[in-house]
Amino acid sequence: MLAGEERFLTRNGLAARQLAAVLLRYEPDTRLPRLRDFAKDLGVGNGTVQTGLQLLEETGAIETRARGHLGTYLVRMDRALLWRLAGLGTLLAAMPLPYSRRYEGLATGLRTAFEESGAPFALTFMRGATTRLSALLEGKVDLVVLSRFAADRIAAEHEVRLLADLGPATYVGAHGLLLRRGVPLETEGLRVAMDSSSEDLRLLATRAFAGRPDIAWREASYMQLRDLFARGEVDATVWNLDEVRDHLGPDVEVHPLGDEITRDLALRNSSAAVISRPQGAGPLEAVRDALDFSLVTDVQAEVLRGERVPLY
Repeated sequence: MLAGEERFLTRNGLAARQLAAVLLRYEPDTRLPRLRDFAKDLGVGNGTVQTGLQLLEETGAIETRARGHLGTYLVRMDRALLWRLAGLGTLLAAMPLPYSRRYEGLATGLRTAFEESGAPFALTFMRGATTRLSALLEGKVDLVVLSRFAADRIAAEHEVRLLADLGPATYVGAHGLLLRRGVPLETEGLRVAMDSSSEDLRLLATRAFAGRPDIAWREASYMQLRDLFARGEVDATVWNLDEVRDHLGPDVEVHPLGDEITRDLALRNSSAAVISRPQGAGPLEAVRDALDFSLVTDVQAEVLRGERVPLY
């Protein structure tokens, strides 16, 4: 704690810390609520709120100005100092392993957007939407990045909130049907690789091979695909082409996905979504209104075009 910040350990200081978290939701040159409104929301007296605001001003975290009948306006704020005084900690987001330039761009864009909002931010990488969801529900992370398709299915079963849909081709570019060269798709007992930790890939593969009770499913990850195809241990799979583009040998042919249902799934699967736990107090609520998710896609596009070096 910096010099002078020991005052925030008093009763009035604790109210000031609560106010710091609330004020992070405002932008400079906006009108602040009345003292009694703050007091009602925080469950304290008007005098405690007034003292708390004075403490924040004296520390340099905010500057306010009274404008007569127009009320009191927030003139200036130091978001980093407010964040520290509020004791909110670092926001942690879980996303897929950054094995493709598209994911590197997504990670770079997320970091940029959160830094612009003034929030301390970190990324952790976990393979599989199910794994990331578990981390969210257990309170280990604040945000999860996954496909919009997976987000919709999760929202139907769990109490989560969709923060953003970043649009087509922000999560993956395309999916394709990979087939070992020389093996007809109609082959009886076709051996199909599938990563069951990815709900998207599991559902896409299931749809692509619907009506084929003869299929022999083989659990695999993208890192194993090249060797599995080269050794003739699998015949086909449905996979994210961003992921396998550099992992395919000459024995593998790439075919487009077939029917309308599968193409619809693939389209929704291509959009990146950001989900969180339901609305409530905490670091995410303090910064949510200041987040510009369009910045995420702008930065990702720059990375994909080679105009920005990935940094996350």
